[in-house]
Amino acid sequence: MVQGSGIDAPLNETGRQQADAFFKAYGDIPFDKVYVSELKRTHQSVQRFLDKSIPCEIFSGLNEISWGSQEGKAFSTESAYLYEETIKEWNNGNTDVGIGGGESPDDVMARQKPVIDYIISKKDEKRVLICMHGRAMRIMLTWMLGYHLRYQDYFDHQNLGLYELTYTGSRFRIDKYNITSHLNGLSS
Repeated sequence: MVQGSGIDAPLNETGRQQADAFFKAYGDIPFDKVYVSELKRTHQSVQRFLDKSIPCEIFSGLNEISWGSQEGKAFSTESAYLYEETIKEWNNGNTDVGIGGGESPDDVMARQKPVIDYIISKKDEKRVLICMHGRAMRIMLTWMLGYHLRYQDYFDHQNLGLYELTYTGSRFRIDKYNITSHLNGLSS
């Protein structure tokens, strides 16, 4: 099923196992704050961090991209074709295109930027955990690192994978790239 910002589905058993593995790997890191989207799957993914009384803020700007009329529909030959054609448009630099009334990468970036500006303005928060969604994360990594949104698919993604970035005061630097070793041995 196509899940974007309009589908607020909970984690399934695999997702719960991945969240548990993520916490086991990173639960000892002293995060100052956790940021999540409005969608319950992000809250469930970091629940064990929240159980440690780490403060949390929720932002719709971190929500997954809206896939418009495709959301909630099973994958089909037609929807796969539409998706692939849209991705081609994005890869060709047409990042103002959305699917069936959904958001474009430009739209997603526009709602993400104020959230990131807010987060980096919090000088007392040195280490934060942001839990969000695959396509939205690719878009965010692309613009945060100074690339055109056409390159978003250069950022691999796996659910509960880890990217680590450092803000230098003027730009972001990527320190760890889609770390998934904590997921080894889990079914996908």
